Amino acid sequence: MPPIVERIPSDERLPAEADAVIVGGGILGATAAYFLAKRGLSVALLEKGHIACEQSSRNWGWCRQQNRDRRELPLSVISMRLWDELTRDINRDLGFRRCGLVYATHDEAVLAGWEKWREVARDYGVGTRVLSRAELAERVPETRGKWVGGTYSEHDGKAEPALAAPAIAEGARALGATIHQGCAARGIDLANGKVAGVHTEKGYIKTSAVLCSAGAWSSRFLRPLGVSFPQASIRQTALRSAPTVNIGEAISTPYCTITRRLDGSYTLAISGKANLEITPQAIRYSREFMPQFIRRLKNVKLGIGKSFLSGPDSLSALLATDDRIFEKNRELDPPPLKWLIRQVVESVSKTFPQLEGIKIESAWGGFVDCTPDAVPVVSKVDKVDGLVLAAGCSGHGFGLGPGLGYLAAELIVNDTPSVDPAPFRLSRLVDGSKLDVSAI
Repeated sequence: MPPIVERIPSDERLPAEADAVIVGGGILGATAAYFLAKRGLSVALLEKGHIACEQSSRNWGWCRQQNRDRRELPLSVISMRLWDELTRDINRDLGFRRCGLVYATHDEAVLAGWEKWREVARDYGVGTRVLSRAELAERVPETRGKWVGGTYSEHDGKAEPALAAPAIAEGARALGATIHQGCAARGIDLANGKVAGVHTEKGYIKTSAVLCSAGAWSSRFLRPLGVSFPQASIRQTALRSAPTVNIGEAISTPYCTITRRLDGSYTLAISGKANLEITPQAIRYSREFMPQFIRRLKNVKLGIGKSFLSGPDSLSALLATDDRIFEKNRELDPPPLKWLIRQVVESVSKTFPQLEGIKIESAWGGFVDCTPDAVPVVSKVDKVDGLVLAAGCSGHGFGLGPGLGYLAAELIVNDTPSVDPAPFRLSRLVDGSKLDVSAI
């Protein structure tokens, strides 16, 4: 059973024209719509299913600066500020709380890496504290061997994935944007290499600017334009408990990760554990992804599933030109992995004895769309004037969502970017550049 997402109404009347059209109603699309509408642009936000129906509601909800890849850190700093501002300006509870995040480890090498990361943090004014064994033991019981230490960032926190994107989309609507759910974009219309409009299942919208923020569907959406976007999907699983005793707000250990929700329940998961499903798209981009696959192989299981024949990475998506494929797949809702459910429950019980026998109310699967270097793409598309891509968030998209949406809006209106956009350019993935696979 997927997370129960707050549902919002749609604007049924499709505009004949808009300054910008956004394809994809996740956290990136919603925040970009908000910031564009705040600038006074007319915006149409298109979603084939409903707002936040895919990965934007299926994640842990962490909003962090701590332990970020250096390339993402400037955006994470902006994102944390924007989470505060969005909560204030939209006047809706996004579930955002600066509750602090705790990481625990029993590995001296990992702790040394966190110590070294503090040098990066200082460059960006990010506060983080390395915890001694004794300090960590006060926060995380030592039930599975002795921790050697950990880190704590008191200004980081969490938000509610089931609430945030819908509330932000409503904030965009209050500023004049229109929201169209159950309305798949079928393709982009070009005139002399420039965006001229968007074909949707409900009609045509004339526009000179399009943001593709379609998550795992982005590579397939861009392919008919002759745009190559190396993208692979990792199938992950998370669980939701019943409301229970509070043993901490957001804690990551080598065995499991727990995040307390507003109703007193927990989101439970194991970081890095997933299925790497062999698909036609994964095979197509295997050369680009090989360094990352090798690095993460110990944490994933290889296999072939339904994604080989259906979905964004499938054979039909790769070979066919059916522009109805998006409306035929309203929501990517893979079942949770049974083997991982068992591991999560066992690990949580052993790591946190207070949660032994915890009642699990739901579990769900999701596809995390990744890039070869595990860093998002927020970039103008060189081949198509007026097209911006924001995708490939590699599991980092929810917390970075406001910053990613803000940067995408700046690129659409040709404003001076608030951060250096070079690390997020699409061309790095296709021009032969040497890629640095993210260590975090």
